[in-house]
Amino acid sequence: MEESVLVNKAEKYLKEISNDSISLENIDNFEDFKSLYFKLDDRLTFLQKLKEDMDAQGYTAPFTSLSKYGTKSVSEATLDEVGENSRHNQIFRMKANAKKNILDRVKSAIDSHKIAIGNLNQFGYLKCNSSSCYKKYSIEEYMKMNAECSCGSKSFAFKINKEATHRLEIIPYLPLSGNYMVLINQFSNYGRDSLKKVLNILKQERKGVVKTISLVIKFRDDNNRLVRKNVTLDSEYVANYEEEVRRRYGARVRIEALRFHRTKPAIIDDKHARTALAIAYVRYCENIILNIRDDILKRRLSDFKRITNYDNILSEYENRSPDFIDKYDVDAIEAWRKAQIEKELLKYNYFDKFGNMKRSLKRDLKIRDNIYKSTFVNIASALITWDIFKYYMTTSNNSRKIDSGPFPYIRVELDREQRKVFQTTYANVIDILNDFTDIKIIQVNEMDLILYEKFKFEKQIKNSNIKFNHVALGAALIHQNSDIEIKDIGNAFNINESKIKKEIKNIDHIKNPRSDKSKKFLDLIKK
Repeated sequence: MEESVLVNKAEKYLKEISNDSISLENIDNFEDFKSLYFKLDDRLTFLQKLKEDMDAQGYTAPFTSLSKYGTKSVSEATLDEVGENSRHNQIFRMKANAKKNILDRVKSAIDSHKIAIGNLNQFGYLKCNSSSCYKKYSIEEYMKMNAECSCGSKSFAFKINKEATHRLEIIPYLPLSGNYMVLINQFSNYGRDSLKKVLNILKQERKGVVKTISLVIKFRDDNNRLVRKNVTLDSEYVANYEEEVRRRYGARVRIEALRFHRTKPAIIDDKHARTALAIAYVRYCENIILNIRDDILKRRLSDFKRITNYDNILSEYENRSPDFIDKYDVDAIEAWRKAQIEKELLKYNYFDKFGNMKRSLKRDLKIRDNIYKSTFVNIASALITWDIFKYYMTTSNNSRKIDSGPFPYIRVELDREQRKVFQTTYANVIDILNDFTDIKIIQVNEMDLILYEKFKFEKQIKNSNIKFNHVALGAALIHQNSDIEIKDIGNAFNINESKIKKEIKNIDHIKNPRSDKSKKFLDLIKK
């Protein structure tokens, strides 16, 4: 396929996606749920094929072709050749930019669709209606087996998985058409600050781990010639690289240079997935803020109507320009706007005759500014931190290896450095969400330490055959490592209290075995 045809094909398809809005209305109806899932899955397949075609045509390094031009020195080239080379470079640079940009958008669209599909997979499942079966299938499994159970039945009941971690509401806010740059430019000032905070959470890197070792060595070959060579060793030789090069090149080899190459994977270890998640959560939270903002401000401000009127006056003259002033005279227009605003504010008695703002109005503006800076800007951070925390607490290590759910490219386990983002508390934001929305979220102090306990416990039960309810297990570990009541945790996790109490007993049996038989069993697990 020609390059221009491939670019046009991708742009046309992404435009079709952008024109097709996503609706979550009646999503708990199986036909609507299935229709959305199949549509997103078909799109993902097509986008991945586009990316494969682009990779095959060198879209990952589009600027390499530019090196073919301009190889002659300036003194050797004629004036016509210099001009021709310049034109060629410009044409190829434009084509290379087009390739880079469209591949970037396709990658963003792919990750956005993976996030959407991951949330849908967590949201609902199918249960076989056969009286002798009752097997459960994810929507992905249902699609692969052509809507037929292994028992032969084609009758299924659609169930909502209330215990799983999913945030379906973010799907319409994802950059599904790869238009992440457009969406970022549409954010308000506090929205951009919120985006930075969320990205910093997702980009939190673990402590550097040695990936490879580069050495420059000097040794004598079989013909007694002195040879200098660059050598790369894998991370397994980090403690004995000297012994390894001696084994390979002889005992008299000399190391002239040494460099350790470290990798620092982030919590979400993919740039486009991080950006897509951050945009979706921030846009979703901006919509939440739009719905609850006035109710919050009415409680906190001394005169909400006055603030609204003040904003209306400012917005009225923000883009107005009088006909009697030249439209290119920016200073004159700004001076006129300022004069009109001051005139209106004086009329409503918001300013005194000396041009000073009334203290009560000034105080309300400051309070509102603080609400935006300390609360609204942190809602997306609080929500995604809770969702990631809940995801780790309610899933097993093995299940995270197989399926990353609503968070593509998420680390299976977090180290101390990555867990630092969970040290931040959002008590004020959580109170706001609980008071003004239906979102279920609780304040958990020292999330990072609770995650550490969860990962440590997973290692303890690694080789056991005990069947745990991992949602209840996560709730039980939170209860044991905090002062939060079981009832509150069960409500936040949508799980019955009796299931949590059962897992508390299982944890106690693992950590504090009483019988000799239990102690021997645990010793075997550790080995």
